[in-house]
Amino acid sequence: MSYGEAVPEVRVSGTGAISTPSGPGQVQAVVTQYEEHGAWVVAAHGACDAQSITRLEEALTTAAWTHPKVVLDASGITFADSSLLNLLILTHRAGALRVAGPRPHLQRLLQITGLDAVLYVRATVDEAAAC
Repeated sequence: MSYGEAVPEVRVSGTGAISTPSGPGQVQAVVTQYEEHGAWVVAAHGACDAQSITRLEEALTTAAWTHPKVVLDASGITFADSSLLNLLILTHRAGALRVAGPRPHLQRLLQITGLDAVLYVRATVDEAAAC
C-alpha cells in the first residue's frame, strides 16, 4: 500500500503534497504517517539530504521510540545521500525498522553500503509490515 492509499488515521508533516520551506533555502521532505498491519508506517516524499531530512528524522525517531515495528515507505524518495543512510542506521538501532519500496537509486545506495543486508528491505509496505 502506498501512502496515497492510506485512508485510516493519517498524519501529515508539511503542507499539501509539495515540500515546504522550513528556513532560508531549505526545502523539507513531506512526511506522512499511518498504521498498517500492526506496523507504524512513515512515508517520505521528496529529497532526503542534510538540508531536507529534519521532518523525516523527527518522524522516524518518534516512531522508533513509540512503536515496536516501523516501516519507512521509501517509494516517494526522489534523492538520498549519506544523511538518509545515517538516519536509517540510527533508527534501526533504536527499534525494528523496515524499508519498503526503495527506488533504484536508493536501492543501489543500500547495496553499495551493505545496508541492504542489515535492514529488512522489501518491495512493498504490506510485505515490510508483515515481516
